[in-house]
Amino acid sequence: MTYQPPVAEMTRLAVQLGQDALADTALYAEATAESRSAILDEAARLAVEVLAPCNQAGDREPARLENGVVRTSPGYADGYKAIAEGGWVGIAGKPEYGGMGLPQSLAVMVGEMMASANLSISLCPLLSQGQIEALEHHASDQLRARYLPMLTSGRWTGTMNLTEPQAGSDVGALRTRAERSEDGVYRITGQKIWISWGDHDVAENVVHLVLARLVDAPAGSRGVSLFLVPKFIPNEDGSLGQRNAVRPLSLEHKMGLHGSPTCVMEFDSATGWLVGEENKGLACMFTMMNNARLGVGIQGVAIAEAALQAAQAWAMDRVQGHTADGSPTIVGHADIRRMLMQMKAQTRVARAIAYDCAFALDLARAAEDAEARTAAARRGA
Repeated sequence: MTYQPPVAEMTRLAVQLGQDALADTALYAEATAESRSAILDEAARLAVEVLAPCNQAGDREPARLENGVVRTSPGYADGYKAIAEGGWVGIAGKPEYGGMGLPQSLAVMVGEMMASANLSISLCPLLSQGQIEALEHHASDQLRARYLPMLTSGRWTGTMNLTEPQAGSDVGALRTRAERSEDGVYRITGQKIWISWGDHDVAENVVHLVLARLVDAPAGSRGVSLFLVPKFIPNEDGSLGQRNAVRPLSLEHKMGLHGSPTCVMEFDSATGWLVGEENKGLACMFTMMNNARLGVGIQGVAIAEAALQAAQAWAMDRVQGHTADGSPTIVGHADIRRMLMQMKAQTRVARAIAYDCAFALDLARAAEDAEARTAAARRGA
């Protein structure tokens, strides 16, 4: 079964939710119905012709760690290259850093198609997009100028480093430590687990956002700071310099998503830069996590759509016994049709909720009236 992006349904739902109104705002004036349609058609082509064909390879030939370097599945480097060169990483990024400046509600539609076609690859740009938003809100001007253009272009990719072996979901229990250095940077030491796309061979550099604790920090979550730690430290001219003291120790074993390298990462006095203020890193990281929440919701919709299409194709093809209406395949059974319709209804409802959330977040940025922006922000939250 070949995945077919439901572009017509996506477009119809966007109209029903009122997303055409975004083109009437100053911020998203270029997001006309015509331009959105052209973008969705091109994203659908990417999903069908580039990402879906290498999806199976991710399970058959998983990512592997060789001599300290993560090697991705066959076709993944070309798949990610197509995403980056097409500008899809920065679809909602700010134009001053090379982004398209398009609405989040359009970006989630593109994200859904990529995730339906190949969820493992789609995780990589999703993490970069979350990091871009965190840096836009909290990083210094110097860090933004150096890192955002490279992340937005997709030449570099981003990660989120929270979880540790002993801490789990209790972020306040983390032990990764940060020490101030005389040259104004910080030295990060510790271990993080479950780091999606923590290392790979599909892009030039990997930029880690790492939660760590200063030696004199308060206990618990009130003493957590956020640091930017690149795999390769950039030179003043933006070229890649020396390798930083960060490396993947191993790849996590998972039930699925074998094409997505999920790493155990070690930081051994690695050079890092503070993002935001000391001891206020959790609030900064939550900017990225909130972005990821909508992205993960879209992934659920994407997998539901892919599963629905696979189930429909199977029901139309599978011959099994006699059916009440005389159909040659199991789709002739009333209960099979009921299950398919239930899947379709639930998928469409979930898609509508996710799209409406993205639309609200767009209005919170673009609405002309302050009261309307506040109401939209509350709805999106």
